[in-house]
Amino acid sequence: MNQQSPGNSREGCSTKTTNQLTQKDSDMESLGHSSGFPISFAIIGTAALIAFVIMLLPMVFYILTLQKAINKCAPENQAMQPAMTWLLLVPCFNLIWHFFVVINMAKTLGAEFQKRGQVEDPAPGQTLGLITCILYCCGFIPFLGIPCSLGALVCWIIYWVKIAEFSRKLGA
Repeated sequence: MNQQSPGNSREGCSTKTTNQLTQKDSDMESLGHSSGFPISFAIIGTAALIAFVIMLLPMVFYILTLQKAINKCAPENQAMQPAMTWLLLVPCFNLIWHFFVVINMAKTLGAEFQKRGQVEDPAPGQTLGLITCILYCCGFIPFLGIPCSLGALVCWIIYWVKIAEFSRKLGA
């Protein structure tokens, strides 16, 4: 009289859920996995790697632009070796090294334009480049991080375009 069908009792529900879990586990084992964790980890790892490569590409093209601009200058006007720009890929170190790259790029371009008799700023791009570097460093300050980082990104793009323009002038 007090009997319940297996589908309505807690025991029946528990058994049904356990059977479903066991079936899922056996399905995963048949795929060579004992749980869903390795698959999730692989998917997240792959997505992170793709995001890293996508973020790294603009930096590589930026460095190539800097290197190309330095290479177009006479060796005696080069304040730094063109290959030294690749040190911008070193994490944390690049925050400091970018200051040196900007200053030496301005010296190099200024000396080359002066040698060629082209009228340009004595330190082409230096002000904008230093603003970019300072904003990047300020990006680590709490509450100022996001606005400074966004400002640094905008200034970085403008600086990159300016260096490319200077490089085109040197190539002409």
